[in-house]
Amino acid sequence: MQWETILVEQADHVATVTINRPSAMNSFDKAMIAEFATLWRIFAEDDAVHAVVLRAAPGRAFSTGIDVKAVVQPGGAILHDNVWTAEDPGGALGPKSSRCWKPVVCAVHGMAAGGAFYWLNEADILICSEDASFFDPHVTYGLTAALEPIGATYRMPLGDVLRMALLGNDERISAATALRVGLVTEVLPLDALWARADELARIIAAKPPAAIQGTVRAIWESLDLTRSTALKLGYRYCQVGNPVGEVQFDPATLAGGRRYTTR
Repeated sequence: MQWETILVEQADHVATVTINRPSAMNSFDKAMIAEFATLWRIFAEDDAVHAVVLRAAPGRAFSTGIDVKAVVQPGGAILHDNVWTAEDPGGALGPKSSRCWKPVVCAVHGMAAGGAFYWLNEADILICSEDASFFDPHVTYGLTAALEPIGATYRMPLGDVLRMALLGNDERISAATALRVGLVTEVLPLDALWARADELARIIAAKPPAAIQGTVRAIWESLDLTRSTALKLGYRYCQVGNPVGEVQFDPATLAGGRRYTTR
């Protein structure tokens, strides 16, 4: 397909998606929302895709959220005028909202603000560069901060989410703080960020895809359930994803495991 707002590459079972509106701080508009909605469905149905890297074109920002300049232009409105048919405009940006269970490694550089959390909140592994900063400017401009921070409560402690949401544009979460509060799992020099994201995705993509996708789906769907219900559903997924008598790995691959470290 021809893409207007993103770049898509695919090799060795890893799909690499680059948000590509650097002139607009990689913010999203109506066209990008539509393209991501299509993209996640393509990935969900393409068995050749085992893992996804999500990154953004170089510049000052990973993404500053919604493109406020685009929405005031003719035809640029993202929300439907009818309040009874209007839906969350960012709902199509994230893979889990689109029921795509391919694992996503998200690599953040520069500013990640407001609507950028639609991607951050649904990433499976989130890493960032040393120059990364995270904030939600909604309240600074008189807008209720709800959807992005609610999603962030599944990644960050409540107190840190509230601090980010209430201080708006007046405070930014540094890469070091993001690591401390669990928003990201690794901080790297900028010039090493993309290579590390690709490395992680390739490690995941080399594993049995049925087991990987079942793991992603079981864990994410558990967030909407009580503990006991989630465990029962998880057990069913184990049965579906690991049929009796089917070998899903080569025992030789278990040798020489990697140690988890924070860089």
